[in-house]
Amino acid sequence: MRQILAANIKEQRRILGISQEKLAETAGLSWQTINSIECQRTWVSDNTLEALASVFKIETFLLLMPPETRAALSLNSTNALLELAEAKKTFDDAVYGIFTTIK
Repeated sequence: MRQILAANIKEQRRILGISQEKLAETAGLSWQTINSIECQRTWVSDNTLEALASVFKIETFLLLMPPETRAALSLNSTNALLELAEAKKTFDDAVYGIFTTIK
């Protein structure tokens, strides 16, 4: 679990383009704490997990999920949005057709 958490925190920091120091400052932690987590020397409390997730603007449980599982969840979300957009287009086309017929 420490390895997964460390990898996820590093990845989220990379995405945001922030240093350990900036993450620590934003989350209200010390940079030593962030370093210890990323180097898998320590575990975290639920409050620390929540603070980190808040900085990253993600759900807390995502920090504990293996990257491949998180990627699958993201892909499923993307597919759902694409399907929703297609359904909306179909609906809009149908409504436009009805209004055109009524005119």
